[in-house]
Amino acid sequence: MNSNLLDKFKGCIFGGAIGDAWGSSFENLVELKDSKIYFLGNKPEVNHIWQFTDDTILTLATCEVLKTGNCTPELLGNKFIEYYNRNEIVGIGASTMKFINDLKAGYHWTQAGRKGEFGAGNGSAMRIAPFAFYDKYTRDDIRNFSRMTHNNDEAYVGALSIYLILKQIIKNETIDFKHTINDLINKLPDTNVRDRIIELNENYLDRNISDIAKLGNNGYVVNSIPFSIFSAFKLDELGFENVISEVINCGGDTDTNASIAGQIMGTILGYKKLPKDLISKLEKTNKYYKIKNIFD
Repeated sequence: MNSNLLDKFKGCIFGGAIGDAWGSSFENLVELKDSKIYFLGNKPEVNHIWQFTDDTILTLATCEVLKTGNCTPELLGNKFIEYYNRNEIVGIGASTMKFINDLKAGYHWTQAGRKGEFGAGNGSAMRIAPFAFYDKYTRDDIRNFSRMTHNNDEAYVGALSIYLILKQIIKNETIDFKHTINDLINKLPDTNVRDRIIELNENYLDRNISDIAKLGNNGYVVNSIPFSIFSAFKLDELGFENVISEVINCGGDTDTNASIAGQIMGTILGYKKLPKDLISKLEKTNKYYKIKNIFD
């Protein structure tokens, strides 16, 4: 990779890791309306500890296989098993867990993972980003790398959306959001993911992140991916840190939504323009060395 592309790639991976680690520290927390609650002593503080979840770990596993120059679903599946056997994966989703168990039981990768509506999660989209930085992989490849764990058309189109968005960002020196989204819509198959992106494009461009979240921001791919994309493009208005903070404050699938938004914004900014204080905080996580190893 040339230096500019490498900076964007590094920005993507670090930006996603920041969103994941920050978002994971708020995952599944319910906002407590405690104005009428009496606490004996001081109100207990919640300790928000940053850690990498499967979002970052499986993305790094993907990077590791891509670096070899030959990434196939079989090889990537074996890498997932390797990471799982070493207890590297935190917060693994049901579809990926089924995929790993099926592979270990001897199933072919095309027969593993979850199918139908149970496979319509955001798990394949959360780890697809590294493929956008390699020219050899096609839409058919993206479909295969998605369906290995999530054998569902919506899940595939969610992953394809992230892949195409990042391809556009990598290709262009300046980013015009309206043009980028219109180009994305024209390249997506007719699915609920595409319909949601069209809806946001027509009615929510000037709305804030919390308004977008009201349409849905859980792990269902139709909710998560459009929400993450449109939140990320608030970068110019809010800045990287404020976008991540607002995505997390909206609740839902905080780690994955913040991770995907972070990947997109990190690619736009490049590693050198990511907030240094957030990089420093990331360096204190117990698995930071895994990111460092990818770029050494």
